[in-house]
Parts: sequence; C-alpha cells; structure tokens
Amino acid sequence: MFNNLTHITFANKWVLYLIPVVLVFAGLWWYFLSKKNFPSLKLSATNAFAGMTNPFKATLKKFLPVLRVAALIFLLVALARPQTSYDEEKVTTEGIDIVLAVDVSTSMLAKDFSPNRVEAAKKEALNFIEGRPHDRIGLVVFAGESFTQCPVTIDHAIVKNQLKQIKTGLMEDGTAIGMGIATAVQRLKELPSKSKVIILMTDGVNNKGLVDPMTASDIALQFKTRVYTIGIGTNGKAMTPVAMTPSGELIFDYADVQIDEALLKDIAKKTGGQYFRATDNKKLHDIYSQIDKLEKTKIEVSAFEHKTEKFFPFALIAGVLVLLEVLFRYLIVKSIP
Repeated sequence: MFNNLTHITFANKWVLYLIPVVLVFAGLWWYFLSKKNFPSLKLSATNAFAGMTNPFKATLKKFLPVLRVAALIFLLVALARPQTSYDEEKVTTEGIDIVLAVDVSTSMLAKDFSPNRVEAAKKEALNFIEGRPHDRIGLVVFAGESFTQCPVTIDHAIVKNQLKQIKTGLMEDGTAIGMGIATAVQRLKELPSKSKVIILMTDGVNNKGLVDPMTASDIALQFKTRVYTIGIGTNGKAMTPVAMTPSGELIFDYADVQIDEALLKDIAKKTGGQYFRATDNKKLHDIYSQIDKLEKTKIEVSAFEHKTEKFFPFALIAGVLVLLEVLFRYLIVKSIP
C-alpha cells in the first residue's frame, strides 16, 4: 500500500546555506565594482567613435555577472542532491481458515436464550464474522446428519447470507457431533493455510451419526485443526420443544438441559482447542470475543522509503548558464583591444 505523499528532500542540505553567502558576496562585488574609478581618456571630439556603441551589448555586458551567479546557485542546488521520495507500506496477512459448525436440532429452539438458542448462535456468529476480515470462513450444519451450508471462502457476504438462512428441520433430527466435526474437517483439510479452526456449537448429547466424536477428533488432530467447542444451554431446566401436534406445531415444556460437557472438553483438549459453556446470550457473546482474541490473524507491515535523485536538471541548467556567459562574453560582447 502507497502513501500519496511525494515531496522533495536534500541529501546534503547544508550546501543550501551557501546560497545566501553567494548572494551576499555577489551583491558586495557589484557594489564595489560600481564605485570603482576606471581610467578615463579625454578627447576633443568623439565623431570617430560614432556608430561603435551598441546599447544591447552594453546591457548584456552588465547582465553577464547575473548569469554567473545564477549558474553558481543552480550548481549548489545540484550539489545539495535534491531527491523525491515516497513511502511504500507492504501489508502481509496470514489469515485463518475457520469453519462454524452449528447444531440445528429441534432442541436448539429452546427459549432459555433470546429469542432461542439457534437465533442467538446465528447472531453471535455473524458478529464474529464481521470482526475477521482477513480470514476465510465456512459453515457446516448438523443434527442427525450433517452437510456443508457454505464452503470456506473469503467472501463473507455469502457466508453471512447462508448463516442467516439456517433453521431447524433441515434434516433428520438428532445430534451427530462426530458428523459435524468430520464434515468441517473435510472442508478444511485440502486448504494450504497454516492455521485451521472449527468452532462447534451444540446443546445436546451425541446420539446419531456414523462417525464417533472422538474418531472425528483424531481426524481433526491429524490435519492440525483446532476445535473450539461451545455447549449452549442454561443450567437446570429450559423451555424446550418436547412434542409436535399433527398440524406440525411444536409443543414446549420445561425439560432438563443435557449437554455432554465431558465429551466436548475431551474434543477440545485433544485438538488443542478449548471448551466453553454458554448459559445465556451475554456469555455466548463473551465466548466469541474470547475465541476472537485466542485466534489472531498474523499481519506483517513492512515500510520502505524510495528516493529518486533529481540533481541532474539543476546541474544541466548551471552548465547551460555557464555556456551562455562564455558565448556572450567572447562572441557577442567584446572589449575594445
């Protein structure tokens, strides 16, 4: 990235202080020269010299010292080595590849979060994505099975749009934690990044799926993927869907909150992640903030200053002025022998 600040500096700035000295000496020389008495010759008549005077030559002769002083000033500027410079700032980011694995089982509609667990999880995930501009992020949803809602991408607008569309009832009900982890690892394993992370949010106990959660953890470890697990649910009982009417309307009642914390802790520990328990909206927000601090994107900033020498035009002008003085003095303005 470039700063659009182009300016002129001088490598030998001290040389510029000689310019006023030159001007002072030139002024003094001019002053004393004007006061000097030159030898004179009195003639009875000047008819013999009629037509020999040339006002242009006389004026030009007085101007010759100005050319010499100007040439000297330009030479001093050239010796001061004027330079143009600009700053270049190179920013290198090493982003993290992250997959958000979200439980969309029916129990995620429990109302111990506002308005419910799944909507609270979506809200905090959206805020998390907003704060990770340099990371590639993907989305996996799971219940009794799992699938990729959004592949890992740097286009966060797509990820956020897909996240907003998450809802329960997308697949067979249940909680297949192992399948959620395995699908997330599948999305990450081929990516070349050095840092890979899964953030898994669930509110239950593993009871479905073809892949055992600890087996899935072994796979994550094999591909150097850290898994942060978040248990979502209050302590005690929560207003949870317990049945469904023939018309498809959910019936809510208070039920015990059952989260396999021991399993989630083991998954996090094995893969180098960390387990968190969110019992309300604020704690869920704080958990995402903590994960955001734990997983920092590596940003390197290198600053360079480029300089270009600009002394040549000044040296060229000085040379031209000297040449003009020589030409004028010896070819145009000539003293009488």
